[in-house]
Amino acid sequence: MARDRDGDDEDALRWEGDEDATLAPGWKAVGPPTSATGAGDGSGEADAAASAGDDDAVAENGPQLGSTELVLLGVLGGAYLLYTLGWVLTVLRVQNPAADPVGQFMFALGLWLAVLAPALWFGVTFALTRGRVRLRFTWLAIGAVVLLPVAFVAGVSA
Repeated sequence: MARDRDGDDEDALRWEGDEDATLAPGWKAVGPPTSATGAGDGSGEADAAASAGDDDAVAENGPQLGSTELVLLGVLGGAYLLYTLGWVLTVLRVQNPAADPVGQFMFALGLWLAVLAPALWFGVTFALTRGRVRLRFTWLAIGAVVLLPVAFVAGVSA
């Protein structure tokens, strides 16, 4: 007794919902429907609500960065990390010349704020320029010039 293999082959190439008229030509329904009412009924209300929800998610998190932006962000982040390390080494080498306690405190505070400055600049710039990639990289480039630990690079030891 021979089996009818043609019918089995045709069934293997078909999916439930292939004949869904609400889909664009060439598109197939995959998975369960997203909502019981209004999804794909032609009214567009559910589609508008879904796309508005997607827009809100993008507005909250900002647009995704491309690979070029991620690489550049990693390079600048590494530079800022090296700047922080340079400032730490500078602070450890510098002697406090102040004689009074207030002067000593202010000198030490200034040195340790210099250590924190690259990390703070990177974090604040990243937080305040959410979604504006060009502005973010402009401010990070400005910080890379301004926050350079000149005393460390020049080899100054007081």
